[in-house]
Amino acid sequence: MNLDQFKPLTVYTIYIASTPEKVWEALTSAEFSRAYFSGFAVEMQPKLGGSFIVRAPDGSEHIRGEVFEYDPPRKLTVTWNVNWPGLVEKLGITVVTYEIEPAGEAVRLTLSQRHDRELSDDILSGGRTGWPAILSGLKSLLETGKAPKIEMAPPVKLLEALKAMGIKVP
Repeated sequence: MNLDQFKPLTVYTIYIASTPEKVWEALTSAEFSRAYFSGFAVEMQPKLGGSFIVRAPDGSEHIRGEVFEYDPPRKLTVTWNVNWPGLVEKLGITVVTYEIEPAGEAVRLTLSQRHDRELSDDILSGGRTGWPAILSGLKSLLETGKAPKIEMAPPVKLLEALKAMGIKVP
């Protein structure tokens, strides 16, 4: 897969009072991710070409992907394919990149979400709502030792757009 064909559609940058190593661990560890990612657990093989899985709180496979860039503790790029029948076929592959840079007494974390095709704002609204909550939980966990419980409404625009495309959603 040629990552150059993927265009960033969503980019977030936050600063976290932590170290690059701790941010990397939080992004790649099931234990850490459960705490800030609403009970979802990241499981990955720490190597290029390794598997990338996000398990729902009930243990089911919610996201499956592959590691495309692996440079601890600086850069991680993975495919991020939600396990809903027909989704990848209709929306294409999603690529998520985390870039971690020292910034004085903090770390600059930049997350970009890319796609190989144009997607509507309704489709993108799910990530644009979810990523800020996930990253805020990550920041709070690393800075205070506790991630807040963030309650959010379901991504109605995204779900309606997917249903209109014939994609069965939970």
